[in-house]
Amino acid sequence: MQSQDVAPRPAPASGSASDPVVDVEQAEAALVEHYPRLVRLAYLVLPPGLGRNRRVLTAHALTQRALPRGRTATPVIPAQSDGREGDPGYAFVRLQVVRTALEAGLPLRRKAWPKRSQLPPLLPQVWGLRLFPRSGGADELALDQRLSALTGPARAAYVLRGLEKLPDSDVRGLLTAAGVADVDAALDEADSAQAEYALLDSPEFDPCSLQARPTDLMRRRQHMKAALAAAAAVAVCGALLGMPGDGWGPDGAAAPPYAQNPSARAALDPALLLKVPAAAWESSARTDFSVWPARGDLTGDSALLRRALAVWARPGETVQVSATPGTPSGGPSGPPQLLYAGTVDNARVVILYDGLRIVRYAEPRDNTKGAALDFARVDGAGRAEASAVVLGRADGNVRYLTAPWVTKAADRDLLKPGSDATDLALTGGATAPMAGPAQSGPCTSWNVLQLTDASGTRLLTDLGELVPARLTTGRPGSVKDASGAGALRAWAPYACSLGAMRSAGVRSVNAWAYAAQALPDASGTASWVCTRAETWQGGGERVLAQFHTPGGKYGAVAAKAENVPACGAKDPQVLAGVLWKSGAGTWYLLAAGSRGTSSINASGGVRATASGNLLAAKAKQGAQAELKGTLEDGRAVSGLR
Repeated sequence: MQSQDVAPRPAPASGSASDPVVDVEQAEAALVEHYPRLVRLAYLVLPPGLGRNRRVLTAHALTQRALPRGRTATPVIPAQSDGREGDPGYAFVRLQVVRTALEAGLPLRRKAWPKRSQLPPLLPQVWGLRLFPRSGGADELALDQRLSALTGPARAAYVLRGLEKLPDSDVRGLLTAAGVADVDAALDEADSAQAEYALLDSPEFDPCSLQARPTDLMRRRQHMKAALAAAAAVAVCGALLGMPGDGWGPDGAAAPPYAQNPSARAALDPALLLKVPAAAWESSARTDFSVWPARGDLTGDSALLRRALAVWARPGETVQVSATPGTPSGGPSGPPQLLYAGTVDNARVVILYDGLRIVRYAEPRDNTKGAALDFARVDGAGRAEASAVVLGRADGNVRYLTAPWVTKAADRDLLKPGSDATDLALTGGATAPMAGPAQSGPCTSWNVLQLTDASGTRLLTDLGELVPARLTTGRPGSVKDASGAGALRAWAPYACSLGAMRSAGVRSVNAWAYAAQALPDASGTASWVCTRAETWQGGGERVLAQFHTPGGKYGAVAAKAENVPACGAKDPQVLAGVLWKSGAGTWYLLAAGSRGTSSINASGGVRATASGNLLAAKAKQGAQAELKGTLEDGRAVSGLR
């Protein structure tokens, strides 16, 4: 544990006459209202050496103990006077959280009693479980490592700047009040860390949105003393003998909790893994993951397979676990199917399938530290969706394991529909590395995987998950794979909008050109396209209505929505509008509905009505209008926002 440059906590002061007075009720109201932010602040300031589980519990404990015992004064209120920053109650509670979080990082001394914050929290406690925030990406992990290298005061300065948006003058005052002896040194050290403040709001550092895993059950059993085990056995036997014949226990006829379930034990035996023959898919009526053969150079490595199954059943605290939305992350109910076991770049990778999920286990080639476990829901996958799985990502590149029916793989830039695809070598079903879509910065390319089999060609895009999303075009209800020159041209202006659909458990994304509109002032014809992302869990669909003007490289997002039937097979209707400035300098409200729209009405900042599915009306810059449409069957449709 690092040494912290924090002075001993001063005795509470009554404050000067000008210091705001805070009572318990005011502080409690601020704590309850801003509890998630205060707990996140404590979690980030606490030393990472405590471990993620103890940091979570300590952050909650310190925040809950931040209330004053009576009326008190707070000398530290930032210069801002609006919102929570002008609330003396919030300022007081935040100061207490920072002060006790810094004290928690102080080293224990032999000749002094430890402070309460230096000891494991009595409350809250969760027995038999480890709690930790959801795992983030590589950027969040790198930031956590950089913060762990800072001293406590420097880490507090960094977090107050980034999370609380405080200027250095306010950070200086708050750290001084918290007992930091050398504030200037803390600020200088915080300057040495790269300012990636937006990452502080990520789920990686949210101790209020948690994952739960069991503690090390084997170690607990090994460390149990014989006397306690005997006493527990006697107690269980006595309880069973004392019950009536039919059994009145809370679990009825269930076996005791410590009993070994045969199916659960079988699921952890690598010798019982299901390995499908290489040619099974050729005669099977099914074309999904269930007919994939086991491939890779390590399918006979029983030790590796045993580790993969064991980590799946009970991932340790150091295992990085991720799952697509709506995907359960529990252990297998029986022996799963082995799809791949082999070496990928600098890692050993095992891919398993249990009928509902694809599970990827990866560990470094030279040890088992830093292992990762990823889950993706794939129930109901057909031939198209079961075409590829991500084997690994490294240095911005992606490798895929393709279905046994895939005959050819290629890399294509979706932003350049006129360019040729680049062939990818296939070795045992695994592709050569290809560049993945841009994660940050300007979107100058969007590389997708092009696969060919006996049924045709399809495009798949990596959205940061195990299973790439299928790209389609066409009217909802009759979509087809995005292949051919026309489909490539249709997708090109909207490829970069796929970045808004990352990590959402996306199964497929469809681009539908639902209207074409002649622009005022003889400015050509614009296209209206709706892109809809369907998910594996069946909820969380994302819809973007996009507007593309002649000569423009990218489409502009005119409206977006989630969890709506618009632009989908159940309700292939969409209405959206946008403010547009012509080359002559005139502003217009343009709106377009899908086929079957008989009229459009605009109200609010722009008032206009048009027959048919297109509307163009003069408007002022910045005007806001509400769109309503009427379908030919009399139904009303609202504009997407």
